[in-house]
Amino acid sequence: MAFLENLLLVTLAGLVTALATGLGAIPFFFVRDVNNRLNVVLWGFSSGIMISASLFGLIREGLAEGTPAEIAVGMAAGVLLVVLAHNVITNAEVDPRQYEEADFKKLLLILGVLTVHSFPEGIAVGVSFADLGIEGGTPIVGFTVPVLAVFMTVAISIHNVPEGTAISIPLRAMGVPRWKMVWWAVFSSLPQPIGAAIAFTFVRLAREVLPYGFGFAAGAMIYLVLTEFVPEAMERGAELSSGGKPEFVGGAVAGALLMVPLNFV
Repeated sequence: MAFLENLLLVTLAGLVTALATGLGAIPFFFVRDVNNRLNVVLWGFSSGIMISASLFGLIREGLAEGTPAEIAVGMAAGVLLVVLAHNVITNAEVDPRQYEEADFKKLLLILGVLTVHSFPEGIAVGVSFADLGIEGGTPIVGFTVPVLAVFMTVAISIHNVPEGTAISIPLRAMGVPRWKMVWWAVFSSLPQPIGAAIAFTFVRLAREVLPYGFGFAAGAMIYLVLTEFVPEAMERGAELSSGGKPEFVGGAVAGALLMVPLNFV
């Protein structure tokens, strides 16, 4: 029974990160467009958060549980899974503007594509809860929650907000109602609570794989930043006179500075 209660809490944490994606659509309730400069800053901010969470959260915690070699193997596995997943869905990238016209088959394809991007983040949340209920955590609603779990849940929730904005931009352009934009933004992160539940179950049943789990989540997230977030930011910043690089770096530094102190609370 205790395990099921813990699993429910972890799933709810993953759901919180998914719901945070919907916040990215909120600006469109007040303004018509989000300019490219702000978009680049937001992608940089998100990248700084994810890199900081991976280095100072997952990898540091992993080294406390295992060896550098185990962490490296886990990171390689995380990168490999994302690469393989991308290869499987090559040429299947789905523009969010197609959501409204999607039939059931198309929705399954969309969810598969989104899983590649969101599932590793859910895994990071699930792995960070490995010590749930063990002395030394933070009391929250009757549970003893590891500080790392709070750190990762906050980090990924903040990171999901600009992702929600990016998803909402094309939907706004095609006249999708604002509340539907919020729904589709949340929909894009639904794999996160699923990944969190699976990862938590795995590391609790097979504790010896925990260092690999930390490495896996960190490797997948760092790889996504380098291959998805940075190119996305540079594409949106191409029309700026600076090319978007100063805005991206400034956002990344701000994101990193925001998350580092949380790791030492």
